[in-house]
Amino acid sequence: MKIPVYPKAVVYLLLFQLMITSAGYAQSPSPQDCAAQAEYAVRERGSNDAVMGVAGGAVTGAAFGAIVGDSSRAAGRGALFGAIVGGANEASQRDRDYERAYRRCMYGLQEMR
Repeated sequence: MKIPVYPKAVVYLLLFQLMITSAGYAQSPSPQDCAAQAEYAVRERGSNDAVMGVAGGAVTGAAFGAIVGDSSRAAGRGALFGAIVGGANEASQRDRDYERAYRRCMYGLQEMR
């Protein structure tokens, strides 16, 4: 049985193609890696952002309640409502930041700033 002999150019081309395709698969991050990177990005954003969201919402709500309701009781209700909305908004922002960082990692997108 005779073993086929290929020209060197064909062999080099096949080896080059194999190296390129295998390099792409070796470089792609796993979902666990991207989840860890997204968690890190959210933590780097700051842990006091939730407190600031609640505090900012409370101040805004208190001011609105005092102006509209014209009493300290209305200001208290406005502060409570504002704190709830501010905290929920901040939690939603953290979720969006996590999802953005995760997708950026999975799809190999660079920082867009």
